[in-house]
Amino acid sequence: MSHMTSEPGPVQAERRGGRTAWIVVFAACVGQFVVVLDVSVINVALPSVRAGLDIGEGSLQWVVNAYVITFAGFLLLGGRAADLFGRKGVFILGLGIFTAASLLGGLATSPGMLIAARAVQGVGAAVLSPATLTILTTTFPEGTGRVRAIATWTAVGTGGGAAGGVIGGLLTDYLSWRWVLLINVPLGLIVIVASAVWLTGGRAGKAGRGRLDVPGAVLATLGAGSLAYGISQTESHGWGSARALGFLLLGVVALGAFLAVERRAAEPLTPLGVFRVRSVSVANAITVISGMAFYAMWYFLSLYMQNVLKYSAVETGLALLPHTLAVILSAQLAPRITRWISGRTLLALAGALTAAGFFWQAAMKADGTFLVTLLGPGIAFSFGAGLMMTIQSVFATTGVPAERAGVVAGLVNTSRTMGGALGLSVLSSLAAGRTDREGTGLEALSSGYASAFFGSGVAVVVSMALIVLLPRSPRSPATA
Repeated sequence: MSHMTSEPGPVQAERRGGRTAWIVVFAACVGQFVVVLDVSVINVALPSVRAGLDIGEGSLQWVVNAYVITFAGFLLLGGRAADLFGRKGVFILGLGIFTAASLLGGLATSPGMLIAARAVQGVGAAVLSPATLTILTTTFPEGTGRVRAIATWTAVGTGGGAAGGVIGGLLTDYLSWRWVLLINVPLGLIVIVASAVWLTGGRAGKAGRGRLDVPGAVLATLGAGSLAYGISQTESHGWGSARALGFLLLGVVALGAFLAVERRAAEPLTPLGVFRVRSVSVANAITVISGMAFYAMWYFLSLYMQNVLKYSAVETGLALLPHTLAVILSAQLAPRITRWISGRTLLALAGALTAAGFFWQAAMKADGTFLVTLLGPGIAFSFGAGLMMTIQSVFATTGVPAERAGVVAGLVNTSRTMGGALGLSVLSSLAAGRTDREGTGLEALSSGYASAFFGSGVAVVVSMALIVLLPRSPRSPATA
């Protein structure tokens, strides 16, 4: 690993030349791609995992939950570590942990070994993910260049979530479920080498000479992890169960203690002053609420296709490709659109399109077809979601000094992940309740999934109410 030097400013970054800057974008985007990919790619492989390792039904869910919970729980710590110890070093460290854990999981010989590997993967992802966004915001100055870089990051990251079904289905059907994890190894090694050569090392000014806020880190991790665990228990045990409520209460208490500690800490993990930046606080609130819908949309579409329309895992993944392309296209168009429309106006228009797509999708029936039932509404909400996530990330990282960039990046990812975990549990309960009332059969399943999409539309509408609180965003480099 190269010697750490101080982080170059945006002007210095631009002088390194366009090719080098976009190699930085490549490294950051691939890092984010594998992080998001591993949230969804394992789902289609679960039946094969269960058969291969003889995992019981109660333990199977932890192949997924172990990753999501540690990922959510360590995100703030990962963001602060990037500020204190250097973006390049933390990025490579996180990617190294993630890659090693992927290898361990792919070679797992027991359920415990696989679940432990997934948990370590989540830790590596939490260290890696904030650094990917921080690298971009410290490489590109505020303006069109940063918006374009974040748009690429958003498109690739979102594409990772959507592509999980295709990649997981292909690898499971034609190779083995183990390759769902092993595929991360060559990707990780390539990016580690590229990062070591091309990324500029460094800590951000005086923050690099500070110390990690250990009490804050422990409380933040305990709070976020307990909330994530409690949310994960609501689907199987119910919101009123002692297990779910106990961990949810523990999470709230720990986060309350975290806020108290941060107010008194000399060098806090999350300086509460960042929330005085209106774009940061409001954009994160919007991200939490809208994230309840974004994470769930791929989950319920996959269930509808496989359980109702009887698509195979590979067919389901292929059917989601237009949705993926719509997200990528809209994220790439966002920087160009902001030259003529303010970010706040574009976010409102994107929210309206996304909500309309979700409400349209809520009309799904058991006899649906790809062209009528899936393609139209899917492209509408996917295109809108790509715009929304790009602009949200731009707002949430605007007006923040470089030494706080890692913290803000961690907040963005934490907001999106926790919103997604909460949304999936709430919408799953909503869908299950509707299905139970309808009875059995494909129509009952369709009604349940439809209610989940209706709830997603409502979540996006609620998030749009906060847009008026956002400051006016730059529309071009001249106004940045």
